[in-house]
Amino acid sequence: MLNSVSQQRWTADDRRKQLVRIGLMMLRTQPIHELSIDAVAGQAGISRGLLFHYFPSKRDYYVAVISAAGRRLLRVTKPDESLAPPEQLRQMLLSFVAFITRRRAAYISFVRGAAGGDDYVVKVYAETRAGLATRVLNLIGSPDVVDQPASLERLTVHAWLAYIEDLAIEWSGLPEKDRPTTDEELVDHAIAALEALRKL
Repeated sequence: MLNSVSQQRWTADDRRKQLVRIGLMMLRTQPIHELSIDAVAGQAGISRGLLFHYFPSKRDYYVAVISAAGRRLLRVTKPDESLAPPEQLRQMLLSFVAFITRRRAAYISFVRGAAGGDDYVVKVYAETRAGLATRVLNLIGSPDVVDQPASLERLTVHAWLAYIEDLAIEWSGLPEKDRPTTDEELVDHAIAALEALRKL
């Protein structure tokens, strides 16, 4: 009797989701451009050619994986809406720092891919940052500037997120015993920095 797994019938959508999940798992330890299509196909138990039945090109597959990574970041940093806005902001930042710490190599690859000008990475990175900025603006009571790219407050929040991101990347790269603060203290610093910037 054949193994039930080998007999499993996949819809095209299910197979695409499976392949993207495999890519996300591999992205934890390697940059997006180093993902091996052969390794992904092998992990899924299909041929390289069949993978390209679901994704027309390697670039299409990479776009799907990096887009899923951006959505995952927004999902895991979404705070509990039953909390007061200041606590939601704090929870969001703690989740952001934890996400970067757990997936540091992949996150750096994400940031560098955007800095390097790869079109699809730039687009996903910009959308992810905009999603985080929108969330912060809503939490600090400035929803009216979310759709105003030239708003000083929106620009400030956007730049502040870049600061926190870099701070978390550098902090998480230190041996735990050498980190000058805890994650809680790092978030306290982040919130104080935002408050100071808004007063300028």
